[in-house]
Amino acid sequence: MKMQADRPEGSNAIIRHGAEGVVVNGREHRHNVLVPWRGEIVPWAVGSFDALDDASFEALIALGPELVIFGSGSRIRFPRPALLKALMARRIGFEAMDTPAACRTYNVLLGEGRAVVAALLFERGG
Repeated sequence: MKMQADRPEGSNAIIRHGAEGVVVNGREHRHNVLVPWRGEIVPWAVGSFDALDDASFEALIALGPELVIFGSGSRIRFPRPALLKALMARRIGFEAMDTPAACRTYNVLLGEGRAVVAALLFERGG
């Protein structure tokens, strides 16, 4: 029997994740990606963790979340604190974890009806 958690109508659920990408609502994304709770899933124009900059985080802010779940790849890494200032100034929560954990956490928060964005980095980058 296939079990699937309830989720709000029109929301973006992560169905599957792996080292090179995710499947959201049945569509595969094989690049670094921003998955908002609703609306369009968009490529995240970040080549790698080391390439994160202010513009990377402005793209998150533009989506209007209350919380960002950051997946840093196969291991947990934290962005430089200076990069998080714009999020903090807007009272947007931020949690960093490895990408598989970020995918699972995003789905739990989505099921709770939260305005959450998953910002996901993959080893091959995008």
